[in-house]
Amino acid sequence: MRVMSVVGARPQFVKLAPIDRAFRDAGIEHIIVHTGQHYDPMLSDVFFTDLGISTPHAHLGIGSGSHGRQTGAMLAALDGILEEHQPDWVLVYGDTNSTLAAALSAVKMHIRVAHLEAGLRSFNRRMPEEHNRVLTDHASDLLLAPTPTAMAHLRHEGLEARSVCVGDVMTDILLAVRDQVAERPSPVANIVSGDGYHLATIHRPDNTDSKERLEKIFDSLAQCADPVILLAHPRLIAKCSEHGITIDRGNLVSHAPLSYPDLIAAACHARSIITDSGGLQKEAFLLRVPTTTVRPETEWVETVDLGWNVLVEPGPDLVRAVQRPHPAPTNATPYGDGNAATAVVQALIRAHKQEKETGGDRSASA
Repeated sequence: MRVMSVVGARPQFVKLAPIDRAFRDAGIEHIIVHTGQHYDPMLSDVFFTDLGISTPHAHLGIGSGSHGRQTGAMLAALDGILEEHQPDWVLVYGDTNSTLAAALSAVKMHIRVAHLEAGLRSFNRRMPEEHNRVLTDHASDLLLAPTPTAMAHLRHEGLEARSVCVGDVMTDILLAVRDQVAERPSPVANIVSGDGYHLATIHRPDNTDSKERLEKIFDSLAQCADPVILLAHPRLIAKCSEHGITIDRGNLVSHAPLSYPDLIAAACHARSIITDSGGLQKEAFLLRVPTTTVRPETEWVETVDLGWNVLVEPGPDLVRAVQRPHPAPTNATPYGDGNAATAVVQALIRAHKQEKETGGDRSASA
């Protein structure tokens, strides 16, 4: 069996690491295509090195652009890649433009599609990611859900027959890296004074496209009692330049993005995480670091239900949330036990076997 993974953004590289390892262990031929959606080395190349991911077979070098231009450029480039490699399956990850472009390209060429992290829903149609994930789910032949909640969403949308709950592959790599960096000092602690800091990331369009909202977020973080170290995503830097505003003010300090092991080490030592990233909310929960999410909704509802994540708007509520008491301990494992990649391999093998038995009938359930 030949599987092609199409990735292009930082969270996808993290998910790719345990999958690539599991495919090697199972003897599955694995072709990796990097779209180039994230092209900053700290958000791209370093992940392949640090996480031991195989070198991509193709790098499309798409880069940034509007959603339409970026997705269209990926579609145009992927047709030739798919024709060259003729995979049995195309595996897509998460909810980016790379995800949707790869799914559409494969479907139009009658190549089966598996969607890793299927079934997540924010129910916010302003988010480009929400459209990407819903469209990809309905186009895919095999839906690999990370949680029972995601499975419930797929069931509600009539997709249960081709859905499997495999757990969350980010848990696999997070737990491994956490153990590797357990004794490592924080890579950012030396840039602030005092006994502690909060670690922050802000990059989503709803938070960065408006100058007024972004200023309000920065002002709120600057008022926190302890230093807030904001890891400045290239998109955030570009928006700050466009708006003519600076990040550093009060207790808010900017810092360049970190490699994944350094990010986990920095998060382990942080008083809390402040973010609008879906992946970091979940990683913080797995590390048992309290999280404040600057969004009105989250796909990872388990982090909120268990008391480790609070959804807030910028302003006084954000400051109070960051400084709230530590949540109650929990032993809950809503994202699996760290063996999701193995479950993904098993699900793909079963689906591939069934495809052979049904003669490639796409109407058959996975």
